[in-house]
Amino acid sequence: MGKVWKYGDAINTDLLFPGRHTYTARGEKEIAEHALEDLDPRFAKEVKKGDVLVAGKNFGNGSSREQAVTCLTYNGVAAVVAKSFARIFFRNGLNQGFPLITCPEVVDAAKEGDEIQIDLKRSVIILNGKDYPFPPFSPSAVEMLELGGLIPQIRKRLGITSTEEIKVSSGE
Repeated sequence: MGKVWKYGDAINTDLLFPGRHTYTARGEKEIAEHALEDLDPRFAKEVKKGDVLVAGKNFGNGSSREQAVTCLTYNGVAAVVAKSFARIFFRNGLNQGFPLITCPEVVDAAKEGDEIQIDLKRSVIILNGKDYPFPPFSPSAVEMLELGGLIPQIRKRLGITSTEEIKVSSGE
């Protein structure tokens, strides 16, 4: 159970993680500190593990840098629920094992600070005690989310432990 952080349409990657920090912020703590700093300066200081961002259309448009997703995960954000997502941001979210859920009904109903919970197995969002279904993720996407992203999924499929190195053949 977390609380809602509510934002509008077209929240771009520069608002999620300012580009000026792309090559200077190092490590989880420092990346987390810059999350949404130009949109909502209180966010990184007040967000709690399990909180959920709720936003309008075209969430995550802009550049493809991964910090726009990782700054949220490093802050403990459980998911983003939006009316729609920019395609590359959506893919970056899955690759990082971070749920991005399209559910316009929740966006319309949610208010800042509301209680929210996401049940990925049932494809339901519980907002203030009411259930809102959302389209289920594909089996492959569910596996990716459960394992923590694309790299852990590939490691599992290849039978590689987390300490083993993945060797790539040049084909020669």
